[in-house]
Amino acid sequence: MTLRIGAKVPNSGPVPMEAGIAATATALEDAGFESLWVSDHVVLPRTIESHYPFAADGKATWATDSPYFEAIIALAMMAAATKRATLGTAVLVLPLRNPVMLAKQAATIDLLSGGRLTLGVGAGWLKEEFDALNVPFEKRGGRMAEWIGLMRECWTGTPAAHATERYELAADTLVLPALERPVPLLIGGHSPIALKRAGRIGDGWLAQQDADALDPSEIRAARETMRAAATEAGKDPEAQRIVLRIVGSAGRCDLVAEHLPELVAAGVGEIIVDVVRDDGDPRADHDLLRHAVTVSA
Repeated sequence: MTLRIGAKVPNSGPVPMEAGIAATATALEDAGFESLWVSDHVVLPRTIESHYPFAADGKATWATDSPYFEAIIALAMMAAATKRATLGTAVLVLPLRNPVMLAKQAATIDLLSGGRLTLGVGAGWLKEEFDALNVPFEKRGGRMAEWIGLMRECWTGTPAAHATERYELAADTLVLPALERPVPLLIGGHSPIALKRAGRIGDGWLAQQDADALDPSEIRAARETMRAAATEAGKDPEAQRIVLRIVGSAGRCDLVAEHLPELVAAGVGEIIVDVVRDDGDPRADHDLLRHAVTVSA
């Protein structure tokens, strides 16, 4: 059984201020985690009215008044503090960003980290956040797809001229430094549209499940939808990655370990767990998960 084991670096709440994002990233890499991820929100309303897609009742119950450190800046700090672990977002709300600026930021982090960046990107669900940034919420899916194409063009260093109702980029614009290969883009979301988008224009899917509700059958069905879309788009369906973020897993990696064989069999190639522990040592969580992978191999 082959599985990459990644960890979420807290970039919201008290942990970034108490432990430090860079110090936490270093500790997680030293503990053996192969990938390090941050999450993303630019602003939050005091009370969330939008439908939350990752809860059965559609209600987000987490507190919104904790500091949320900006994801790209957090990744830059982590890149400087680590040497081996890959870095990523799980997930970045892509339609909220300027695509050329984000492409520039991502290229900078990728090059300075030695090619270690992956961007998990999603269309977003929090209408209040879109309203605060003056971005149309209803057209976010099309905006996201267009931004992906624009960013990949920018990563060549010499993007083609672009002109739509959403964005214009003049001919002969240079976006440097260029990349030898585009930053991998994993598409977040669980709707049929998101899964088809992952296969059609993404490099894979970044899924999310709760530690109490791990469901390999959902992963398996979603994988088939994604791979069918990849095949229809003329892409290799076997090349599509599946990364699973497991929320609510802090201090509960023993529960996650029990499900690893089923998750890998369903197509998961990498997991992201929460490993904030009272003793401050994440090594026990990593070793527990790695042992489960080794025993099941």
